[in-house]
Amino acid sequence: MLKTAEAFSSFSVNDLNQAKRFYGQLLGLDVSDKTEGLELHLAGKSTVFMYPKPNHVPATYTVLNFPVDNIERAVSDLGRRGIRFEHYDEGEIKTDEKGIAHTSHPKIAWFKDPAGNILSVLEQA
Repeated sequence: MLKTAEAFSSFSVNDLNQAKRFYGQLLGLDVSDKTEGLELHLAGKSTVFMYPKPNHVPATYTVLNFPVDNIERAVSDLGRRGIRFEHYDEGEIKTDEKGIAHTSHPKIAWFKDPAGNILSVLEQA
């Protein structure tokens, strides 16, 4: 039954208009309005649903990962668009001045959407 279901993930945001601008204009993703929220159309047939939640609390984990060919280039490009990357110095997770963790595999850099949800770009070698 579930094996053939086209599953999708979802997460909440506190402001659909801000989310639509951030994901659609800043990140350049295809976003469509749905009666209950927004749908992100990702590579392939993947979709992610965002729904409004008045008492939204940002996720404390990464809700969406974007694989990239070159993390340095992706971080630079997103930085020019105004994305600020998170900086960590916790245990094994240490980021450089750009926000890239080179000590982990894959190399990864985290950033937040306007609702505070954590996203990442990661370079898979």
